[in-house]
Amino acid sequence: MSSKPATTPAITNVMRERILSEPMVILEDHDLMRALISANERAMGGNIVDLRGIAMERLEARLARLEDTHRNVIAAAYENLSGTNQVHRAILRMLDPAEFEDFLKDIGGEVSTILRVDCAKLVLETAQNPDDPAVRKMGDVLSLAEPGFIDRYLDNGYGSTATRQVTLRQVHESDEDVYGEEAEFIRSEACIRLDFGTGRLPGMLALGAEDPHQFSPQQGTDLLGFFGGVFERAMRRWLS
Repeated sequence: MSSKPATTPAITNVMRERILSEPMVILEDHDLMRALISANERAMGGNIVDLRGIAMERLEARLARLEDTHRNVIAAAYENLSGTNQVHRAILRMLDPAEFEDFLKDIGGEVSTILRVDCAKLVLETAQNPDDPAVRKMGDVLSLAEPGFIDRYLDNGYGSTATRQVTLRQVHESDEDVYGEEAEFIRSEACIRLDFGTGRLPGMLALGAEDPHQFSPQQGTDLLGFFGGVFERAMRRWLS
């Protein structure tokens, strides 16, 4: 009994016409194009170098890299937009209070929640006695320090950062003079240097996080710099 040689199934007229009318459907299907290239290589044999196939593989690799870059750019854009909205909401909340005590309370409350930080402290350099009843009335958000403290704090072990408006860094042991009892939980911080105008000592807004990766030197500081600029202007109004 003789067996007939296997025959390749013929493509149907309907499928052929569909391919001829819409060739881009095949070109845009990566899996299908890869299968066609593999079939072509098998038909040519192993002794032939298919330069077009090599070029196609390189183009596919380049396309994959471009698609990854495109996705990363879109993700970064969404993240920046989210961060911008977050800072804008925090600023609007910060400008709501009509009393200074409420302003400080919001910094440690609603504003901190909007910014997603675990602790917010306002450090003011002053020669005033920290045990003064008027100071205690301001709540736990306010920390008083002697003149020169902020420069030392920003410079201590991290290089020359005193001239920067915003310093982002990870910390292993937070300063109790800044964060008080919450210092032991802080693992990263954003320090915004504040200028209250001629004749006034500087201040610092310290935003602390338990997450060691929330703030790092590699991150951008534009949004926090803008937030700090609005905060400075609000404080000048209260100080005047």
